[in-house]
Amino acid sequence: MTLKTRISDDWKAAMKAGERARKDALSLLLAAIKQKQVDERIELDDAGVIAVIEKMLKQRKDSIAQYEAAQRQDLADTEKFEAAVLAAYMPQAMSAAEIEAIVAAAISESGASAPADMGKVIARVKPQVAGRADMGEVSRLVKVKLAGA
Repeated sequence: MTLKTRISDDWKAAMKAGERARKDALSLLLAAIKQKQVDERIELDDAGVIAVIEKMLKQRKDSIAQYEAAQRQDLADTEKFEAAVLAAYMPQAMSAAEIEAIVAAAISESGASAPADMGKVIARVKPQVAGRADMGEVSRLVKVKLAGA
């Protein structure tokens, strides 16, 4: 079963069970997937769907911070719920040790030795950690490793 099919089935189940908040969150996700497919005239595979979910999670994270800063806890709670629903479709996160091992291997494979080589390393790391690690943290780790190299 593809990820898109699983999301659609979960949306139907939420609708039948009367779980309005969950149904609404899944509706937003299905709409974003459909929009991406229409815009790019492609059929998204699981990796494409995960990329859409990652983008939506990042948006929720930013919104939560802004709502909490504005002391709008009701809106922040809604965003947190949506983020939790979206996160359920993400693959299991990698451990810090796994990420470090991948970064170290990418640095040695690419021959990177200075912060200017960061792009080469990220290009090798990104496909291996996509959807399973925060790319901001990965980028920070690569920068630290290359600065110390």
